Amino acid sequence: MSNNITKKFPQGFLWGGATAANQFEGGYNVGGKGLSTADVITAGTHTISRRITPVLEEGMNYPSHEAIDFYHHYKEDIRLFAEMGFKVFRMSIAWSRIFPNGDDTEPNEQGLQFYDRVFAELKKYNIEPLVTISHYEAPFHLAQKYNGWSDRRVVDFYVRYCEVLFNRYKDVVKYWLTFNEINILTLSFGAFMAGAMMPEGNGELAHATVKDEQVLYQALHHQFVASAKAVKLGHEINKDFKIGCMIAYMCSYPLTCNPDDVLLAQQKDNLSNFLCSDVQVRGAYPGYAKRYFKEHNIQITMQDNDEDVLKKGCVDFYTFSYYSSTCVSADPNQEKVGGNLSMGLKNPYLKASAWDWQIDPQGLRWSLNNIYNRYEIPLMVVENGLGAVDTVEEDGSIQDDYRIDYLKQHIEQMKEAIADGVDLIGYTPWGCIDLVSAGTGEMKKRYGFIYVDKDNEGKGTLARSRKKSFYWYKSVIETNGEQLD
Repeated sequence: MSNNITKKFPQGFLWGGATAANQFEGGYNVGGKGLSTADVITAGTHTISRRITPVLEEGMNYPSHEAIDFYHHYKEDIRLFAEMGFKVFRMSIAWSRIFPNGDDTEPNEQGLQFYDRVFAELKKYNIEPLVTISHYEAPFHLAQKYNGWSDRRVVDFYVRYCEVLFNRYKDVVKYWLTFNEINILTLSFGAFMAGAMMPEGNGELAHATVKDEQVLYQALHHQFVASAKAVKLGHEINKDFKIGCMIAYMCSYPLTCNPDDVLLAQQKDNLSNFLCSDVQVRGAYPGYAKRYFKEHNIQITMQDNDEDVLKKGCVDFYTFSYYSSTCVSADPNQEKVGGNLSMGLKNPYLKASAWDWQIDPQGLRWSLNNIYNRYEIPLMVVENGLGAVDTVEEDGSIQDDYRIDYLKQHIEQMKEAIADGVDLIGYTPWGCIDLVSAGTGEMKKRYGFIYVDKDNEGKGTLARSRKKSFYWYKSVIETNGEQLD
């Protein structure tokens, strides 16, 4: 047994960046594409909620319609990713570009050809695609006609979609993720974005909830079955495919050492984070989930072979998003703060971003260890980053040292996790090029290494320019994570 402890990234580590079609692709009504759920959500701000409009309103700003127009800029953007040295690029395929209504019997050839061109461009620069099959952009028709994933029939539509993708791209895509942040369906407000279920409420995205947990967990079960069927099908089509899950990892600490707080933090970790990955990685519902369902009168309707399907469709690797951490307490009178798709309690030891997300690099190391010790399969951090307002200086430069500092600290903690024994194989910071915020629909909340000239009202030239962080990240990749200053 060697006593050498290394804080180095492994050779062949997959450095890159992450995006989603609905937040950066644009071209919402060209090439035969149908409306997605994202296409009917208006712009909002940090304080004004986005709205869901089943009928598009004249003159209204729908950020996904143009986004940053990767649809027409993909060659330029991929060239910039290559200049940074990307080994991998996480992207999603817009389901409604392939099956405009979701339940069509034949795919849209123009949509398939668009991704043919994107993958060819990535291959030109030896960039490995990491493809999310469903990333908050289900065909809107599925929401209207079937109430989204609450209907079992959507499983078959999704599997048909996967079959088309796997066959078409079996020689150009190796890494696949079945659902983005699948665990968001355990939260009531995830119903429309993640589940394509028509919400209760007044049409505001912030209140677009489905409060009936029976409906939410039944829809989630359908996604589990769909994911497992996709994994099995993918491996049959190409045994070299690596197919993973993707979890919004919500790191929560007990606010105090009161056992009530400690137990609550563990329960939140189990239900919010591990329920989904236990099913996707281990192939069965865990005991704590069965207890929760029983105590909350939730009865999952299963078909006869569902348990067998879940067991045979376990993922090959685990990926997750990590931005911040929060605290939990049994005391209801504590101060709340924001986070990625969830609220939590304020941690007095941490600073927060302009959007009230608490910055906690060590929480990433804690999360990596917590996940890896449970599953012992390869991990990727496929979303991480700092949303901030960037200023273009008179000379055109963007001095985003705050972003560099955030990413540097998180990369340092990934090194520590590797020294702890975690099998970490890739890192794709979120929004490697500026894109539309999913939560608020804003452009001013920027994550990218590449600046895109566009404002919250949708105005701008869409010109791309390199931020200071672009050159910093290029150096990080060149040195395999050794040069962080």
